[in-house]
Amino acid sequence: MAKDIENPCISVCQLNSELCLSCGRTKEDIRKWKRMKRPEKMAAVQRATQRLKSLQKKTQLNAAV
Repeated sequence: MAKDIENPCISVCQLNSELCLSCGRTKEDIRKWKRMKRPEKMAAVQRATQRLKSLQKKTQLNAAV
């Protein structure tokens, strides 16, 4: 059996409207995590990773201004 996808939660929840600024997941992804199948979890983690990268870039751009 394939290993389950690790939950990206780092237990430092910082919800900003619909997004956790710590793990990058949406409220919906967080709420559904335990019921998601492996492919859904993989997709959620990939989306969260991209969101965090985007947030970091925005933060760096704002800091440079």
